[in-house]
Amino acid sequence: MFEALSDRLEEALRRVKGQHRISEDNVSDTLREVRRALLEADVNFQVTKDFIDTVKEKALGQDVLKSLTPGQQIVKILHDELMLLMGSEKADLTFAKTGPTVIMVAGLQGSGKTTFSAKLALHLKGQGRQPLLVAADVYRPAAIGQLKQLAGQISVPVYSGDETKPVKIAEEAIDYARKNMCNVIIIDTAGRLSIDEEMMQEVADIKSRVNPTEILFVVDSMTGQDAVNTAKAFHDKLDYNGVVLTKLDGDTRGGAALSIRRVVDKPIKFASVGEKLEALEAFHPDRMASRILGMGDIVTLAEKAQEQFDADEAAALEQKMRKNQFTLDDFYTQLQAIKKMGSLSSVLEMVPGVGKALRGQEIDERSFVKIEAMIQSMTPEERSKPAIINGSRRKRIADGSGTTVQDVNRLLKQFTDMQKMMKRLTRGGMRQFAQGMMNRKLS
Repeated sequence: MFEALSDRLEEALRRVKGQHRISEDNVSDTLREVRRALLEADVNFQVTKDFIDTVKEKALGQDVLKSLTPGQQIVKILHDELMLLMGSEKADLTFAKTGPTVIMVAGLQGSGKTTFSAKLALHLKGQGRQPLLVAADVYRPAAIGQLKQLAGQISVPVYSGDETKPVKIAEEAIDYARKNMCNVIIIDTAGRLSIDEEMMQEVADIKSRVNPTEILFVVDSMTGQDAVNTAKAFHDKLDYNGVVLTKLDGDTRGGAALSIRRVVDKPIKFASVGEKLEALEAFHPDRMASRILGMGDIVTLAEKAQEQFDADEAAALEQKMRKNQFTLDDFYTQLQAIKKMGSLSSVLEMVPGVGKALRGQEIDERSFVKIEAMIQSMTPEERSKPAIINGSRRKRIADGSGTTVQDVNRLLKQFTDMQKMMKRLTRGGMRQFAQGMMNRKLS
């Protein structure tokens, strides 16, 4: 995400990074390039102007000019102002103190409302809540069917009621939720191809009848400045509580993310960063600013890992490693956990320096599928004792997984190498290994 903007900003900041002395001239030159980068990213003109004026004023302050590292100080100012532009701090959902929490999801057709509704349901289910999805989009063909299909994947109930009256569906859903012990109601409202009065009146009617705890406006971040204009029109009618940015993984500009908070004065609460239902992140302005400036996001990466790796399982796995009992079954389990963290490219993007180093290179995520197929084609004994896999067994595994004997040989060699490495680590070489990995350059 934000690849084009990140590249332009890095190029602009090269003028002052590492310099021991800066002047008004080179600060002005740098910020001129930053301004161009923001406008090319489709950031609102007035937002860009105010942003540059603020950064320039702080960059020419005496504390910066007298600093031993003025270039780094300017980068920090830019980071802090980007963070403030997007909201300063993470904004959480508000939950009802009594009765079910009602979350109304609004936006234009094609913005990703229905998919986000399912993602939010899965997110809240993971927090121990009991969500109910409400199919209030009765106009788009197959919208209700799509919501039910997505809900089926995450085992969350859906209420559709009378499939012709959205306001009535939303009202009845509250009674349904109470009777079925659901404590969060997520209403997927209808979108249109463009803003029209009929659509706006319908979402306003739903709001007045169900009195939602939260109203979230879903924005397709790839539409740039158009998304900001739409957000303002919806806000004038609904006075919503927060914004959701969808398709952020495909947006290389960033205009919506950097403009929308300043224009409507509402926080960005979530970002959808992939097609999978797990690909939803709470929006952290400070972390997003770091990503934009190419600094990575190691905190989010650590949180994702923590969500997928159970502490007890990790302890048991460590014991297996110490006893040299790590099997292909264990490897397969860890592979599944890594996959749940998101696409390889999105995970690597969070590692400082790695995302840029790999930019433009093909990351073949199909290799996951091949490895899984080969392991699944093995017998339980073969997975626990890979040493017994001889030539005829390798041929059978290759045929059963749709791969080649060479693929199977490669997997077994890599696994053997991994076992040897783990054995060395459990003998006290962890510190040396970690240091070696830190010093190793990407080839």
